[in-house]
Amino acid sequence: MPKSQVRKKKVYTPPSDIRPAVTAASKKPSPVWLPALAVILIVVGIAWLVIYYLSSQQWPVESWRYWNLAVGFGCMVASLGILSRWR
Repeated sequence: MPKSQVRKKKVYTPPSDIRPAVTAASKKPSPVWLPALAVILIVVGIAWLVIYYLSSQQWPVESWRYWNLAVGFGCMVASLGILSRWR
């Protein structure tokens, strides 16, 4: 039985008008303070909410009322934003 012909694939050449992406080797690792700050913000946010609820809405700042929730959750959301920069 005769052997079938082997197809040769064309060599891929990337378009010249597109800038090459930055390689992972050129990216620097994150500073040490970045994950530490994120963990601190998470702990502060959780502690703020726990204190707010356990004190029957009198602490940390009674005049802020429900804005205390925004502060607690805002700290946690800010930590997520910081962690998105972590390498």
